Amino acid sequence: MTRIVVVDPQPAVRAGLAMMLRTEPGLVPVGSAVGAGDGLELVERQRPDVVLLDPHLLDGDGLATCRRLRSGEHPPRVVLYSSDADPTLAVTARVAGADGLIDKSAPPAELFEAIRVVARGGVALPPIGRKELDAAADKADPDDLALLAMLMDRTSPAEVAETLHLDRRRVARRIERLLGRLRGRPPRPRARPA
Repeated sequence: MTRIVVVDPQPAVRAGLAMMLRTEPGLVPVGSAVGAGDGLELVERQRPDVVLLDPHLLDGDGLATCRRLRSGEHPPRVVLYSSDADPTLAVTARVAGADGLIDKSAPPAELFEAIRVVARGGVALPPIGRKELDAAADKADPDDLALLAMLMDRTSPAEVAETLHLDRRRVARRIERLLGRLRGRPPRPRARPA
């Protein structure tokens, strides 16, 4: 039995997914949340196997939420469930640590299979072409190219920290900065010492 939490800002999507999941043998919805804050709390309480997560939440960034979920001590598997046709999402999903990426217009059977695959420890991410990789490398800070490469290969944050000789908090900040750059957000200015 695979326990699932749904985090999506749309009430109709949450209700529809709960109904669909209840009809599928072995998949059990254990709760739903509107956004990042209540989603993180719900995951902490329910300890699901899989989280279905919209990358665009009303109260926060779904990719940052994915990264937080995946960096925990006993992280759930995360499937991003998106209606966004953003071609960079396949790259940013990997950087955020997602295990799967499914379009909301996909048939239910495809969603169910992705959930089962990630629950067994596999990945359900679309392939990335050379063009997407080159675009991501062009947006990344030169100091973050090794980080980007390791995240594309699904290297764990702990292994990244060890390889780059950085503490985990610094790796987390660099991943956050990299996600911002990949999504076209300007980097936040660094505080200057007084």
